[in-house]
Amino acid sequence: MNRIIYKLTVCVCGFLLLSACSDDLDTTPKEEFSELAVWNDPALVETLINNVYFRLDEPLSAGRLKAVLVDEAHYRGNAGSRDFNNCLLTPDTYPGWSAACRYRTWNDMYKTIRTCNLFFENADQIPFGSALEDDVTEKDRMTGEMSFLRAYNYFNLVTMFGGVPIITQVYGLNEEYAMPRNTWEECINFIVSECDKAAALLPLKQTGKNDGRATKGAALSLKARVLLYAASDLYHATSQLYPDFSNPELLGYTGGDRTARWKAAKDAAKAVIDLGIYKLYKADPAPTDSIAQNLVDFFLSKDSEEDIFVKFFVPTMRQNYGLYTGSNGFHTWGSNAPIADMVDAYEMADGTTFDWNNPAHAAFPYRNREQRFYANVLYEGAYYRPRPADVVGLESDGIMQLGRWEVWDAATNSIQEVYGVDTRKSPIEDWNGSETGYYARKFMDPAVDAQYYKQEVTWRYIRYAEILLNYAEACIELGEDSEAKTYINMIRKRAGLPGLTEVGAALKERYRNERRIELTFEEHRFYDVRRWKIGNLVYKPASRAEIVYKLNPDKTTSVIPTITHVVWENRSWDDKAYFFPIMRDEMNKNPALIQNPGYK
Repeated sequence: MNRIIYKLTVCVCGFLLLSACSDDLDTTPKEEFSELAVWNDPALVETLINNVYFRLDEPLSAGRLKAVLVDEAHYRGNAGSRDFNNCLLTPDTYPGWSAACRYRTWNDMYKTIRTCNLFFENADQIPFGSALEDDVTEKDRMTGEMSFLRAYNYFNLVTMFGGVPIITQVYGLNEEYAMPRNTWEECINFIVSECDKAAALLPLKQTGKNDGRATKGAALSLKARVLLYAASDLYHATSQLYPDFSNPELLGYTGGDRTARWKAAKDAAKAVIDLGIYKLYKADPAPTDSIAQNLVDFFLSKDSEEDIFVKFFVPTMRQNYGLYTGSNGFHTWGSNAPIADMVDAYEMADGTTFDWNNPAHAAFPYRNREQRFYANVLYEGAYYRPRPADVVGLESDGIMQLGRWEVWDAATNSIQEVYGVDTRKSPIEDWNGSETGYYARKFMDPAVDAQYYKQEVTWRYIRYAEILLNYAEACIELGEDSEAKTYINMIRKRAGLPGLTEVGAALKERYRNERRIELTFEEHRFYDVRRWKIGNLVYKPASRAEIVYKLNPDKTTSVIPTITHVVWENRSWDDKAYFFPIMRDEMNKNPALIQNPGYK
């Protein structure tokens, strides 16, 4: 099946530049297209749209997750992410952000929005074909896609900055560029209206060469996410959070009915569910299934019935995630390593909470954990893939070595320490690797030798599990606990866990952890922490695993490691970090902008 690949295949940006020409000479650029040529050719317009898809932020190409900027993971050897996790953001720098987030700056997103606006200003002159594809016209499909993509970029902006200027026109030279920020409520209403427009125009499914483009379900799902965020804690009573800020309407609602907002979020998520075209991958595991392998297979699959909006890859596209994330024992870099606090959040197989004060848990912390732990995390003793030829002599089974061995040296009458091949003091690469005692398994393709080759793992912007969780969260906030548990427990059943039985505040707490685990490394946790307004609880000193095969009294080395989690990296919170600062150069270019609180 042919799929859309979000890659610019011809240069269409040249039409933005107008050149003088002589009647006597053919000065038409051979590698660029004039503005007239673009709008007269739907194929060139589609290439323009493809470039907007390409510019949607996803972490697999860059190789670094936003997980390293919240309580999920650690980026080894990176001062920028450490500074970010201590809230050292300023109008001059977002430390660690650019490395983890392609096309996720004010300037980049407005560039993308400008391309969308160009399309809308010229759509009436494009000679669209009249044939139906997937039951919609070419004009409706492209218009729906651009409405969706403009909404997606505006949503990305508001999650960072709060209210932003809503720009729907294309500015030319010598026009007035100073535009004030719209209120938070105006922005949310605009984004929702764009999602509604897109949903009305787009097909239920895109097939053939259009597979991978936005659909009706994608537009409705984005709307559900937007309304869920908008109803959340951060965007209510911001005047209490920032009492000295004179423009609270830029950061949240200043009136209205919050219950109605939760009801709108619930209804929007239910509209996606009621489409009846999505379902959880292997929602009802067979008794003989390896549930962990089911989950690994899902995230390595090209597509599935759970996918709502995704990005496909081919070998010619750069996807550095495998190289950046794997272990130094495989000559890869360990740059998205789960922190120990994240590991502690995984439940036991029976659905109870893991507890270091439980002697059985503490003695064997990796035994009898829930299956998503084994699908997502590489830990001491876990199998990953065959070792490279030059490592086989040190470890030949592909088993992770993240600890150190105390070995008695009779010649010196002393203890010698031998470090595993995947540690920071590895005999393979002693400058590389994870600092946390863990590596990420999620999105890692063991069939690909990431030292030399790029993997092609599909990135899932929106999948059905998120919609079920969004619906459940809105139900919890509306006091509809029974309904919420029905949908949360669908996900837990797929994960091999018993259903939740709690109610009230206890259910809300369990839900938040369930969301944290189910959506691990999928770029949700960063924003969930902010919209729930729990930064002070999350940005705290982070822990790593200390793994030691201790020397026995008889001077033999234990074959069972002693594993503890110890605090090792300082992290701290400042309430200003709920919103990003607008960069100083943007403030200088547009004097009508108002800076977010806490930044000078």
